[in-house]
Amino acid sequence: MSKSPDSLSSSYSCPDCGNNVGFRSRPRTFTERYLLPLLLLRPVRCGHCFRRDYRLIFTAVRERLSDVPRSLPVKPAGATTRNVA
Repeated sequence: MSKSPDSLSSSYSCPDCGNNVGFRSRPRTFTERYLLPLLLLRPVRCGHCFRRDYRLIFTAVRERLSDVPRSLPVKPAGATTRNVA
C-alpha cells in the first residue's frame, strides 16, 4: 500500500493555545536557514498566540502574511498629488 502525498501532511495545532492556524516564519539564524531543512523542519508561528515553533515541512500551514500579494487601493482618475493652498 503506497502513501499518497496528502497522507504525509498533517494539520497544524499550537501546543500552547490549541489553535489550528499557523503561518510560515522567516528563518532567522544559521541553524534555521541551513540545518533545519536537512532535518525536514521549518519555523512556524501560531496565528493566535504568536508562539514560534519548528514543524515538519509536510505540516500544512499558511504562507507568511507579508508574502501574500495584496491589492493596492486604486486612486480615482481625477486625483492629483499636488498640494494646493
